[in-house]
Amino acid sequence: MEQRPQRTARLTVRTFHLWYSAVWVLLGLAPSAISLRNDHGPGLYASMAVLAVLAAGYASVRLRLAEPVLPPGAWLVLLALGVGAMAALPGGGAALFIVSLPQFWIHAPSPRAAIGLSGAAAGATVAGTLLHPIDSPTGNTAFTVAGYLAGVLLGLLVHRLQEDGEERAGRLGAELEGARQRLAEAHRQQGAAEERERMAREIHDTLAQGFASIIVLAEAARSALAADPERTAQQLRSIEQTARENFAEARVLVGSAPQSGLTPGPVVGTLRRTLERFAQDTGLTVDADLPPDVDCDQQTRIALLRCTQESLANVRKHADASTVGVVLTQHPYAIELEITDDGRGFVVEDSRGFGLDGMRKRLAELGGELTVTSSVGDGTRILATLHTTHRKGSLT
Repeated sequence: MEQRPQRTARLTVRTFHLWYSAVWVLLGLAPSAISLRNDHGPGLYASMAVLAVLAAGYASVRLRLAEPVLPPGAWLVLLALGVGAMAALPGGGAALFIVSLPQFWIHAPSPRAAIGLSGAAAGATVAGTLLHPIDSPTGNTAFTVAGYLAGVLLGLLVHRLQEDGEERAGRLGAELEGARQRLAEAHRQQGAAEERERMAREIHDTLAQGFASIIVLAEAARSALAADPERTAQQLRSIEQTARENFAEARVLVGSAPQSGLTPGPVVGTLRRTLERFAQDTGLTVDADLPPDVDCDQQTRIALLRCTQESLANVRKHADASTVGVVLTQHPYAIELEITDDGRGFVVEDSRGFGLDGMRKRLAELGGELTVTSSVGDGTRILATLHTTHRKGSLT
């Protein structure tokens, strides 16, 4: 994107130089050469020699721009001497001087040098005109001086416009660089915020839920320690298993474990183990319809497990339910997970939980959606839909 304007600018400058070269030859050298057709003797040969030297010098500068045979400064000195010599020889030099004026501004290193060198060329032209034996010098002298003054004014104007353009380009470049840096910083901050949000969601869906389960089990075990030792032993085993799972999840989150905390196997087996643990820990009835032929990729499997864990955690903490239903269905282009309970329900519009928002964002990242249906006294229905068309080739 940045090379195209530079290339266009180079082409524009090159085109200008080509056009000017044609103008200099046609309106500068050619008229002087044509005017010599009726001359004879040493003046003719001297004029032709000067024109040949000027043509060769200009060609050496224009045709070898990278490493010119004749340095631009030396060429301008030669040009000033040449137009002065032509003014004193047959063919005249005033017209050639006027046509050659742009070269002093093109090749001079500074405006001051351009003014000085073109002034020297103007002086040489006037001096040559005064030495010309035939023509009246007044007209050519006035023409040369007027052309020089006009060239100085026009050259300074163009130079000023060029400086303003370069200054504006510099400001625009600085503003563009500042905008680029601000955009990069915004992207960095956005990436950091997204990573923090992802980590918060993972911690909420794994470690936080596990710790909450440990607390509930520990409280229940302490209450039943004397009355039901067998039940207490089961709860202590659940606490130990949950703590181990939390430890594995923590290793995954900090990057010290290469794989996900999920154990290998179909998604149905993973969900069934989660539901069995939930039923053991809570004593609730769980009705599960989990077809064994449901197949999905790892990302979908993780999303289904996290939605199940979050929904069951909400049932445990808020629903006061006695029965939970879980139905997993695979359609040709989607997988649906429906989780229902017969608890107290809630007003969906008034819910402000991190868990539901986390499920929505997790599913949205995979092109899915979450539908929550509930009302006070009528239980809750969670429907997670994951479209599998765009990941069809990734099914495992």
